[in-house]
Amino acid sequence: MHRVAALAMVVAACSARAASNTADLEAIYHARADSARMRFTPADVRFMTGMIGHHRQALDMAALVPRNGASSSIETLAARIINAQQDEIATLEQWLRERDQPLPAGHEHAHMPGMLTPAQMAELAAARGAAFDRLFLRYMIQHHRGAVAMVHELFGTDGAAQDEVVFKLASDIQVDQITEIARMELMLEEMP
Repeated sequence: MHRVAALAMVVAACSARAASNTADLEAIYHARADSARMRFTPADVRFMTGMIGHHRQALDMAALVPRNGASSSIETLAARIINAQQDEIATLEQWLRERDQPLPAGHEHAHMPGMLTPAQMAELAAARGAAFDRLFLRYMIQHHRGAVAMVHELFGTDGAAQDEVVFKLASDIQVDQITEIARMELMLEEMP
């Protein structure tokens, strides 16, 4: 009987030690995962911050569509742009907040590739009908090409885009923008 009791005590001690080791390993895993998630570069922060301002201008452009007599195909395109870029802005802002980085207040990144000048925005706002459609497409192509250039700059920076969210978002932006550029170029070609 003493042997059974002794064996039971040994098994219980081993089980407790194994549970403790498992808990320790889980804690180490979570700490490393959090640490890896928090590794980012100044280039990552610049990209994520800059893309918020970039997307906000695209939203400003798309907001002109309903009041400037745009065609139904431009309305559909603008709705896609609004949906995609609002979602991406939320992801960009969340990423910055989780890393205690400041959120941009507005379009303070006017120097970014593809951004429309105030004169171009005024020209777009003043256009109506088919003239608006053509200008919207030309300027949105310019704008999207700028976003693609920003992605290329990020990926060309040593150590940047190692964060999983940054890499995935930048990759998605690149694919989406290139696809929309092709769609908009075709729409321009088909205009009378």
